[in-house]
Amino acid sequence: MAKDMTLLWGSGSPPCWRIQIILEEKQLQGYNQKQFSFEKMEHKSQEVLDMNPRGQLPAFKCGKHILNESYAACFFLENQYKSQGTKLIPDSPDVQALMYQRMFEAFTLVEKMVGFMYYNFFVPEGERHDSAIQRKREDLTTELKLWEGYLKKTDSFLAGKEYTLADVLVFPFIAYMFHYGLCSERYPALTKYYNTLKERPSIKATWPPYWHKLIEQDTLKTV
Repeated sequence: MAKDMTLLWGSGSPPCWRIQIILEEKQLQGYNQKQFSFEKMEHKSQEVLDMNPRGQLPAFKCGKHILNESYAACFFLENQYKSQGTKLIPDSPDVQALMYQRMFEAFTLVEKMVGFMYYNFFVPEGERHDSAIQRKREDLTTELKLWEGYLKKTDSFLAGKEYTLADVLVFPFIAYMFHYGLCSERYPALTKYYNTLKERPSIKATWPPYWHKLIEQDTLKTV
């Protein structure tokens, strides 16, 4: 089953990570995989381009089906292997509605995070404007406070008491923010969620290899 699957991935990439997590949750270990280096631009290699013409990771193939968009791959795997491993789309319409809302609402969270982080990463220090930095920081802070409130209400996972596809899809970005210095004292509900899920077997088994080096990051410490 899993031997008919191939995943090309890069360490620390949330889209790559979510596919790794769902493969663990669905008990699909033993798939073919190969890690590529973003720093060395290996994601632009012909091997990746042959599967993903955009030259991006992940590149995922399941049998004859190629699914390079991580949301698409995760939905596909859950639907193809419903009765195997963890059931990630619950039967309850109420839980489903909240699950779908959170997983797609996360795009706004990611947009605000990327806007702030990439401004600091790629705009030369002498060309940065304090007003732009402050605006992007405030946008991200406002968004994080929303998610802090969501998790205070559920006091567990993103859609309530059940671990669902929303957690598979969104957790890698939450972890990414903590890796880059998000303040745990400022966001206790997000911190509790992060600390709980990082101990989940599927997440521990797929934790980004280079994060094990505990490289200190502080990009988000002021958010």
